[in-house]
Amino acid sequence: MTAQRPAPPPTCGRPAKHAAILDAARRVFLREGYTRASMDAIAAGAAVSKRTVYNHFGDKEGLFSAIVEQSSAAVAEDFAATAARHLADPADAEEALVAFGDAWASPGLHRPDHGALVRLLIAEALHFPDAVRVWLDTGPGPVRRGLAARLRTMADRGLLDIPGGGEETAAEHYVALVQTPATNRSFFNAAPLEEAERRALVRSGVTAFLRIYGPGRS
Repeated sequence: MTAQRPAPPPTCGRPAKHAAILDAARRVFLREGYTRASMDAIAAGAAVSKRTVYNHFGDKEGLFSAIVEQSSAAVAEDFAATAARHLADPADAEEALVAFGDAWASPGLHRPDHGALVRLLIAEALHFPDAVRVWLDTGPGPVRRGLAARLRTMADRGLLDIPGGGEETAAEHYVALVQTPATNRSFFNAAPLEEAERRALVRSGVTAFLRIYGPGRS
């Protein structure tokens, strides 16, 4: 069992300084990797003292977790806006789910460096489970719950057939069938897919999803 890490000290100093440290740390971590990234380099990049970095974030792992939290929360907000645009009041389930899936898988939706940050997190997952939990709690968790709520609304309107209480499972199936294939093939957008390939993956996934949850399937 992983020992509970102490909470980082409260944010002190000006918000601009806090943000500058996060920006500098993101650049250093993504350039050097977690192990090679030094607090000296991060402090220099933020134009602050190393003591100031520790005062804001506690330690190196706390700083890394803060970057993961900030990036994942921003991506979850982007996801919510995209879901609202495509799934709020659709007339046709297939058209809406394809359009949403394509927008979600499009490189244009993803914030710069987030895919690289997730790849770094995966590489360090065994050593820093706390950072993984932060990612799950601020990124995939809210995304899955938000999608489940949208799918439930579509089912209540008769556009999908989802058993009562089954919307979270349906959301997991949608992610697995529609979003994950493009994510895996592009390795979290390290090698973006051609548009035609991305669209084909999305449509194929939605077709499979509707074979399970299309109206009248249960």
